[in-house]
Amino acid sequence: MQDVSSLVAQAREGRPRAVARLISLVEGASPQLREVMAALAPLTGNAYVVGLTGSPGVGKSTSTSALVTAYRKQGRRVGVLAVDPSSPFSGGALLGDRVRMSDHASDPGVYIRSMATRGHLGGLAWSAPQAIRVLDAAGCDVVLVETVGVGQSEVEIASQADTSVVLLAPGMGDGIQAAKAGILEIGDVYVVNKADRDGADATARELNHMLGLGESRGPGDWRPPIVKTVAARSEGIDEVVEALEKHRAWMEERGVLAERRRARAAREVETIAVTALRERIGDLHGDRRLDALADRIVAGELDPYGAADELVAGLTQG
Repeated sequence: MQDVSSLVAQAREGRPRAVARLISLVEGASPQLREVMAALAPLTGNAYVVGLTGSPGVGKSTSTSALVTAYRKQGRRVGVLAVDPSSPFSGGALLGDRVRMSDHASDPGVYIRSMATRGHLGGLAWSAPQAIRVLDAAGCDVVLVETVGVGQSEVEIASQADTSVVLLAPGMGDGIQAAKAGILEIGDVYVVNKADRDGADATARELNHMLGLGESRGPGDWRPPIVKTVAARSEGIDEVVEALEKHRAWMEERGVLAERRRARAAREVETIAVTALRERIGDLHGDRRLDALADRIVAGELDPYGAADELVAGLTQG
């Protein structure tokens, strides 16, 4: 058993091994997870969470690395959660240590962690919200969450980040067409990366046109900017940071940031409660209560919805 209070204290001092152990407790759904979250609760709420999403090949890892450099120049501590596909053999993250971000490996002001989705849909790992909380409590000023890169299913990042960045790149075929049904609806900032390639201006124009279709924003509403970058050379990255800061200021001024965080906390509570309930139902296989309800359904005395209501009522009361 880990000494949770000691781990939390060490994480607050910026010790990466303590942060790693806390996130490992989260990923492993440790019996100490409740104790960890209770200890972290008073220490959270300060980090600015930025989600980066987009189709494979747009340069998410390179852009994330460039943003880390930009924020470090400002003296900010940065945490990175790089969510990767799961290995079908080990369940671990396939891309592991993120070679592209190795430039920051020796920087004590940067913490980088790869997390596996482990079959969870939506582009994030199921434990991402708790891992974000660990990095927040550990003193990170900014937490960058880079999603898997699976196209339209990545919309979940919008529910976990304060600001969502959608990346696109020219020469990606029908990338915008494929994205418009999903990730183009969630962005607060849009980035056309690899802007030194032919077609970058056309991609930006098409994106701007699509964002304007059906637009119903009123005076003072946020209008997502489109920033062109060459992340591999850090070109345009300062403009991305500026756009992020403008969005954060806009949210704080109108109370949107607090509302997003409140909604995020509510979803997290709901997820934990549903997971706990599902586990309790899973333990009922072979239980007399479940068998009795099944017998009543077969006999025509009860319908499945009524049986489910009785089952949930019994579980919540028990």
